[in-house]
Amino acid sequence: MATPIRKALFPAAGLGTRFLPATKAQPKEMLVLVDKPIIQYGVEEAVQSGVPNIVIVTGRGKNAIEDHFDVAVELESFLEQRGKTAQLEEIRKITRQLNVAYVRQGEPLGLGHAVLVAKNLIGEEPFAVILGDDVIDANPPALKQMIDVYQRVGGPVIAVERVPDEDIPSYGIVAVEDSGAEGGDLGRGVHRVKDLVEKPRREDAPSNLGIIGRYILTPDIFPALEATASDRTGEIQLTNGLRRLLRERPLYVYEIEGVRHDTGNKLGFLKALVYFAMRRPDLAEPFRRYLESLDLKIGVET
Repeated sequence: MATPIRKALFPAAGLGTRFLPATKAQPKEMLVLVDKPIIQYGVEEAVQSGVPNIVIVTGRGKNAIEDHFDVAVELESFLEQRGKTAQLEEIRKITRQLNVAYVRQGEPLGLGHAVLVAKNLIGEEPFAVILGDDVIDANPPALKQMIDVYQRVGGPVIAVERVPDEDIPSYGIVAVEDSGAEGGDLGRGVHRVKDLVEKPRREDAPSNLGIIGRYILTPDIFPALEATASDRTGEIQLTNGLRRLLRERPLYVYEIEGVRHDTGNKLGFLKALVYFAMRRPDLAEPFRRYLESLDLKIGVET
């Protein structure tokens, strides 16, 4: 029986330059989809997957994240006095279910480096990594799906999806040994990794299986990352650390069943905003009517 997953790591020290000027004084993780910040979707996914211990890697200017997951005594008292019980339960729900720890990443030196700075908080146990930019609507939750795979294969599991050819240079790409997507011995959507390549050229890519923002890692990733050289940008890439770890143990990938939104770019964020608004019973119909009423002239400034 594999060791249970008890901790989820959230790298959140990035500068969010794609969303400037909005992110000059506000963490990109706190940008709001309908009525919840992006990072909360991932945290709720972890809790719903049975992982209540959250480690958030932050940096300068990220205090709003800590405030959001802290108990807001004055706000709770105000809501209670006004009888706003639904809103009170909504803000209490997430803080009561969590144990949150924070660690600072002095400067953003890559995803691999962000994982490394959390080494002491993670300790010698397997853990999940959730990248908040990837908001995944899935039932069961995406992380729960991965935990089930991890319990079955007993090793690190990396989430992937099949990406369009033109997007391949933006992803870590995986070469696999099996055809798990067709229901092989490992289970549907599960593949054993043969190689990993960070952002290959389209013509050099070994497949169209792109790594997305969910991982289940074992503690031997830490020495692998410590031995991984920085790339030409000065960053330590998690994909390169995993490639080194692959020399020592099997790695697996899993094709998540669900709808993934990449909110790390403006178009993806806007698509996610519309998607989650339309999933809300209180908003779907009036929002649909509003969208249908629009008479927009694309690309024409008024």
